[in-house]
Amino acid sequence: MLRSTMMEPDLTINSLFRHGRRVHLDSLVLTYQGAGNISEATFGEVADHADRLAAALARLGVHDGDRVGTFMWNHDAHLAAYLAVPCMGAVLHTLNIRLFPEQLAYVINHAADKVILVDGSIAPLLAKVRDQLTTVEYIVVRGDGDTDGLGATLNYDELIGAEEPGYDYPEPNERSAAAMCYTSGTTGNPKGVAYSHRSTFLHSIATHSAQTLQFSQNERVLLIVPQFHANAWGIPYGAWSVGADMVMPQQYLRAAPLAELIEATRPTISGAVPTVLNDILQNAPDADLSSLRYVVCGGSAVPRALIEGYRSTFGVDIVQAWGMTETSPL
Repeated sequence: MLRSTMMEPDLTINSLFRHGRRVHLDSLVLTYQGAGNISEATFGEVADHADRLAAALARLGVHDGDRVGTFMWNHDAHLAAYLAVPCMGAVLHTLNIRLFPEQLAYVINHAADKVILVDGSIAPLLAKVRDQLTTVEYIVVRGDGDTDGLGATLNYDELIGAEEPGYDYPEPNERSAAAMCYTSGTTGNPKGVAYSHRSTFLHSIATHSAQTLQFSQNERVLLIVPQFHANAWGIPYGAWSVGADMVMPQQYLRAAPLAELIEATRPTISGAVPTVLNDILQNAPDADLSSLRYVVCGGSAVPRALIEGYRSTFGVDIVQAWGMTETSPL
């Protein structure tokens, strides 16, 4: 057999991370803070944030293969965790904030999460199950909130503020686990799905295709789909790898704030579930959504009336997407 002369680097999230921070360092992540306020971070700044987070987690004793849970909304810090955790060789476990308490405790224990990063605004939901968690050594709280019931916690900003950019990432094997999600689409307890670096890399490249999401540096993507829902359908990694701006709504998912965010940031593509899109159609029909080329909709079947309503009211096409948590969402 004549072997090729082509390079064959491992297909890892580390490669995507390096490419985004070097080539697209000026692309933007816009996070809605409420009351019309939108914060802005460049890819370069998010990458530095990820470096600090990786260093902080390493200082807490997170090693290769350890699971790090995130109990967070969509925002730039959650994106930093998407990059830092798998690139340092650990496994990102995005926790569904809408699980019943007994299911939440089950998936945390089953995954053996070592550290959980939690937004202060939803800390009480995690506190409900704290005394049932058998593997969690540290809970790191980002932002203000009621932390009663969580026991000893660490402050996220103080933790990463003590570190510097320039973390020396290892090179994980492309077939090692990078992230995991639990699907509740079956009977019994939620089932865990582990995504490899390789599968995530290939899925990210697939989002650039004209037959899928058509991501490019010219797009600005609004992530309404939660980052805990099948890793936000792979959108963060796909957008990062081509330098597409990202818009993060945090917890502001009702019609009025979403309409305001769309009008202010002018995204060209979005991904959401039907209930959110229907809320906008019913309660913000005068919103200016003209910047959107299309909206990818999944999670359940899209009603014909919703597709027709968006086309006639906003002039925006809804594209029905289908995928499974078990196979990557596209």
